[in-house]
Amino acid sequence: MARPSRAHERRAHLIAAARRSVVERGLLGLRLRDVSEEAGMSSGSVLYYFPGLTELLREVHREAVERFCDEREAVVRHESDPRRQLSAMISSGLPGDPRDELCVLLYELGAIARRDAACAAAYIKLYERQVGIYAAILQAGAACGAFTLSDDPLAIARNLVTLEDGYGLHITMAVPTLSPALAERHLRAYAAGATGVNL
Repeated sequence: MARPSRAHERRAHLIAAARRSVVERGLLGLRLRDVSEEAGMSSGSVLYYFPGLTELLREVHREAVERFCDEREAVVRHESDPRRQLSAMISSGLPGDPRDELCVLLYELGAIARRDAACAAAYIKLYERQVGIYAAILQAGAACGAFTLSDDPLAIARNLVTLEDGYGLHITMAVPTLSPALAERHLRAYAAGATGVNL
């Protein structure tokens, strides 16, 4: 009787090792050998499951994008009032601290998106999915009279996601330029002005 394939488990193990390597070491200078050592495998074994480091990092990135968006959608799904949905969305979009694993991972892997079309497509998906969540909340809030929007819902949604990205980058730098709490206050102030609701 043939033994069941463990390829799926090995791939998941390598993705987790690559994720830890990116968060701990950073992307700059990261080598396949760093990931293989983190995984406790030889470089040749890694190459059996992934053609190279770029392909492995693409998978890490894809998984990070899915997890980040899924978590944000789940936070909003538990609220029915658009004001509480918007508040929850704002709270879920920033790094909790400079070492926030998921946010650090997404920022580090952003460097690949400048030169790799597959990673760029994943970043577009990340951006558009978050914009879509915000836009749906804003439209629902405007429709039920909870919000008085100062602009098109899509424009406000894009601004909110772009502000999150910018503030998050500053929070996760080696020397942060602002705290998560201050960044969230700025986001809430923008959202309040855009919706006519004090958040």
